[in-house]
Amino acid sequence: MTTTIILHDSKHKTTKDNNSDVESQQTPEATDVIFDYAKRAQWLRAALLGANDGLLSTASLMMGVGAVREDLKAMILTGIAGLVAGACSMAIGEFVSVYSQYDIEISQIKREMKSSRNTNNNELEAKKNELPSPTKAAVASGTAFAVGAVVPLLASGFIRGYYVRVGVLVAAVSMTLVGFGGLSAVLGRAPVVKSTFRVLVGGLVAMGVTYGLTKAVGSTGLVST
Repeated sequence: MTTTIILHDSKHKTTKDNNSDVESQQTPEATDVIFDYAKRAQWLRAALLGANDGLLSTASLMMGVGAVREDLKAMILTGIAGLVAGACSMAIGEFVSVYSQYDIEISQIKREMKSSRNTNNNELEAKKNELPSPTKAAVASGTAFAVGAVVPLLASGFIRGYYVRVGVLVAAVSMTLVGFGGLSAVLGRAPVVKSTFRVLVGGLVAMGVTYGLTKAVGSTGLVST
């Protein structure tokens, strides 16, 4: 409700609207824009998932082969094969997945335009450009995997002592996992300790299970070393 105050003096009247006082007293916080960190979820998930997969897959493969073959050459060749195969698999999988989504979105847009009797090709092209690119997604996913896979290769690729090599490999992977977990938490505004702990424990379990099962299979004599 607007209240009008009339001030009297000897010459004239002055009218003051209380609404102007209310507007002038608005706090700066009322105009703050809150950033939606959920918008980062899609690209953050793809990038970190690819890098994390590359790191753990390659490290686990190297640990598994190292459980039955202690020579450096076998572990390095296994790591390189894992890097190349994994990067290609991630890229192709992401390309097929995003392209399938792209086709579904385009079909839906065409149906909506047809139902509204809108045949504007320019509008269709504009909506196509807003959709994710399958090629870019494939390149990003494959690159992220390769970046993660390089870590265990560089960490242990020049160490000839078997036990030192395995120890350095586990330490390097653990530190990288902590970095991935912390980075994802900071960018997504999630709890840092909880996210980091979850990523670290999951990675160590993956490497431990791979090492243990491969060691068990190798000890049975079913596979000649």
